[in-house]
Amino acid sequence: MQHVIVTNPPRAALAEVDELAGFGVATVHEAMGRTGLLGPHLRPIQSGTRIAGTAVTVLSWPGDNLMIHAAVEQCRPGDVLVVTTTSESLDGAFGELFATALAHRGVRGLVTTTGVRDTAELREMGFPAWSAAVHAQGTVKATAGSVNVPVTIGRTLVRPGDVILADDDGVLCVPRGEAGSAIEASRAREAKEAATRAAFLEGELGLDRYGLRQVLADLGVTYVDGSHDGSHDLGAGSDGSDAPGA
Repeated sequence: MQHVIVTNPPRAALAEVDELAGFGVATVHEAMGRTGLLGPHLRPIQSGTRIAGTAVTVLSWPGDNLMIHAAVEQCRPGDVLVVTTTSESLDGAFGELFATALAHRGVRGLVTTTGVRDTAELREMGFPAWSAAVHAQGTVKATAGSVNVPVTIGRTLVRPGDVILADDDGVLCVPRGEAGSAIEASRAREAKEAATRAAFLEGELGLDRYGLRQVLADLGVTYVDGSHDGSHDLGAGSDGSDAPGA
């Protein structure tokens, strides 16, 4: 495997990145056709925080954070550091000292498939992180990897310069060339959700708004009047199991 550090990769425009930050991960995910999620294993160490930035990617050897040190030099304001390993590793490859160096360079946060440590310090200094684990186990600095190369996290390909959006719901990647269309689709999604919210506040049911009554009928779901003792008419027992002879 070739080990490289790619300098100055193209990045999504920060104006588009900042606009995407105004939408939640779930909204943009739905707007993009339910694509881009990096997986439910990446969880925030803080709550109530949403960030968006351009990806600086790191591919490291398990249990080794040498390439994170190399990546710090490649970071610029507005970036998010995205770290993964060649095979699974939950060691605490990132902590407060890395966050201090990255915050000085204007980096907005960390996404890593490894573990993080010094989580109390990270929260205190306001450096957001999403990780696969919290683990005090340290790492070495001995094995070559790569910086700013495409990496796959979950089933999603993350390229350097792509938009990374992260909040309490998880982490999403928006391809650099699709940031503008993702913004337009997210605006439309938000407008649709606002209209639905207003309808629900007026008492409309999702069954009617989404045309689900016909779906239920097509699936053979029927309504049974339960105001009289008609339990013998039901097709399932009180525990949800099939009634005898059903």
